[in-house]
Amino acid sequence: MQTTSQRIQRYLFTSNLDHLFSEAASIEAAIHAFVAAVGNLPTDFNLDTLYAYPVPMLSENGTCSLIEALAPEPYDIAPILGGRSDANTRKLLLLNQLVEHATQLTGADWLGIYQSRPNKLTDAVLVKLAYRGRPSRAEFPLNATFATGSTNASVGLSGYAKVIDDVAAHTAAGGAFYVCDEEVQSEVCVPVLDEDGKVLGIIDAEAAPKAFFNSSRLVTLVAMALVIPALLPALSS
Repeated sequence: MQTTSQRIQRYLFTSNLDHLFSEAASIEAAIHAFVAAVGNLPTDFNLDTLYAYPVPMLSENGTCSLIEALAPEPYDIAPILGGRSDANTRKLLLLNQLVEHATQLTGADWLGIYQSRPNKLTDAVLVKLAYRGRPSRAEFPLNATFATGSTNASVGLSGYAKVIDDVAAHTAAGGAFYVCDEEVQSEVCVPVLDEDGKVLGIIDAEAAPKAFFNSSRLVTLVAMALVIPALLPALSS
């Protein structure tokens, strides 16, 4: 069984974040802080809010979100998780606590956790499980075509983290970026990996200032990525 230190080193190498090797001790401390922060579940949660959230309308071809126009019905996450259950409820609560804690630590304008799952058409997608920030797309197709215009899908397929310090310059150079908020100029997307390096999902974070995600904020997100695998809802067999 791998030690926490070994898991950190392997994650950083696999996800192409090896420039953070010198931050391994800080990442390990952040992991322990996350575990402590999600220890006590709230008793006053609302199941409907936990399992459903507002989403923007999509363009006719489905390639972008119409940011100012919300869909008439919220997205119901229960069907793709196999329904509401005590296990799913507990894990969604814990994931929401992780997102809340990470948002407070990083100061990101938007932060969310996605899991790779088959949707009702059995297509592989990244489905948003928990987030903080303005409404955004619930599912991102996990295919090469969509990945050309989406950081989330690109990282979800490759398992390689992406840090974008200047979105305008990145997109002008032909880089993938799915626009949910035109004010966003910094994005970081890191994979959630199992012990064999398989991509289980991603964390996406965005902020308005350029070059927002410095090493200390990346440390928080990497630690979060290493905590998440144990908290993801189970996949159907």
